[in-house]
Amino acid sequence: MGAELLDATFAALADPTRRAILARLAVGEATVTELAEPFEMSQPAISKHLKVLERAGLVSRGRDAQRRPCRLEARPLREATAWLADYRDYWAESYQRLDNLLDELQTIDQTDAERRRTRPDGTGG
Repeated sequence: MGAELLDATFAALADPTRRAILARLAVGEATVTELAEPFEMSQPAISKHLKVLERAGLVSRGRDAQRRPCRLEARPLREATAWLADYRDYWAESYQRLDNLLDELQTIDQTDAERRRTRPDGTGG
């Protein structure tokens, strides 16, 4: 995925209204009027959101007689997910290193505790 399209995808996803529109379109096609129903905003405002989604390649508009349904285009989401997967792997490796360190520290603490219990006066000799 090109950097420009990735930027556009994440910019489009940054807005909760646009994410809600994508969630609605995941169910099926809808017109601008249908998409505007659950929001307290005008159809022109919804159209502006749709233009952002279209520029990111996340939404396309068709033509069905006089109806112009919008539909979800999921390819950019798949590509953004693939980009994020690299960071998921990084964090998984980081957490694994942290787990190993915590296990090592816990082993050291248990060893120290056992040594203290085996000394009768607790002074080391």
